[in-house]
Amino acid sequence: MNFWQKLSKNRPILVLAPMAGITDSAYRLVCKNQGADVVYTEMTSIDALFYDSRKTVSMLKYDKKEKPVVLQLFGKRPEKVAKAVKIVEEAGFDGIDLNFGCPAKKVVRHGGGITLLRDLSLCHELVQAVCESSKLPVSVKTRVSLDKGKTTVLDFIDKIKDQPVSALMLHGRTYEQMFTGEIDYEVMKEVKKQFKGVVIGNGGINTPEDAKIMIDQTGIDGVGLARGIYGKPWIFNQIKDYIQKGSYEFPDLSVIKKIVQLHAKAAYKMKGEHGIIELRKHLCWYFKGFPKANELRKKFVQVKTVDDIKKTLTYL
Repeated sequence: MNFWQKLSKNRPILVLAPMAGITDSAYRLVCKNQGADVVYTEMTSIDALFYDSRKTVSMLKYDKKEKPVVLQLFGKRPEKVAKAVKIVEEAGFDGIDLNFGCPAKKVVRHGGGITLLRDLSLCHELVQAVCESSKLPVSVKTRVSLDKGKTTVLDFIDKIKDQPVSALMLHGRTYEQMFTGEIDYEVMKEVKKQFKGVVIGNGGINTPEDAKIMIDQTGIDGVGLARGIYGKPWIFNQIKDYIQKGSYEFPDLSVIKKIVQLHAKAAYKMKGEHGIIELRKHLCWYFKGFPKANELRKKFVQVKTVDDIKKTLTYL
C-alpha cells in the first residue's frame, strides 16, 4: 500500500499543488506544518535532469519534515525519463507526478503541459516510461479539456488506464479558461467514477467553503490548493476544521508572525540571502489587507536577512 492509498482511508486529502516559483522547500515545510497532507515540488524539467543541470538538481533539496513530498516532472521525451526518475528516486522523494496540465505560454510553446493531450499516444508513452522506471507511486496532473473540448480528461484517462497510476490531480477548468471562470464539477464527478486511483480536485479553491463545495459536488478524495494559499498557508487547517466541525478560525497576528519567521528561517537555511529575496513576495501576501500594508510592502521588498524581517514585523 503506497502513501496515496493510506491517505485515502482518511479523506479528504489536502494537497499543496505544484507552482513554479512558489512551492519551494521552505513553503512546502510551512504548509505541511499548517495541515497539508501531501506537498508537491515546483515543476522540474525531465530534460534538465537528464543533462545534469546544476540549477535543477539544486531544486531537489527538501526537509524530511515535508514528507510525503512528490516531485513533479514535465517534458515530452520518453527516452529521457529513466535517468530523470533515477535521480528523483535517489533524492528520496515519496512520489513522482507528471504534468499534463500547465497552461503557461513558455511551457505550451514547446508542446508541453496541457498541449501534450493533443497526442494521447505520447502521453501514454510518458506515463508508461515513468511507471516502468520507478518503484515510487506515480501520479498525473491535468485539466478538464483543451481545444474547446476536442480532447478531454476522460480521453486521457481512457488512454492511460492500463498503467498503474496511483493518483490524478484535476484542475476543473479548460486550457482556454486558464485560471478564471466556472469549475466543471460534472466532469470532475465523472472522472471520480472512471479513474481507479485517488482523485484530487484543483482550481478556484480560495476558502474552506470552496473546498467543501468541490468535495460535496464531485465525491473526489481531496483537494489541491494553489493560488488560494498565497499568504494564508493556514487554510489547510481551516479546511479540516470546517469539514469536521462546520466552523474555523483565523490566526491572530502573533500566530501569523510566528509562521512568517518559520518561513524566513527555512528559506534562509535552504538558499541563504537569495531565499530571503525570493520570500519577499510571500511577505507581501501574508499581510495584504492589513493596516499599514502599503508601508510594510515598501519595507518587505528590501529585506535581505531574517533579522530584517523580524525588525519589520515590529511595525505591526
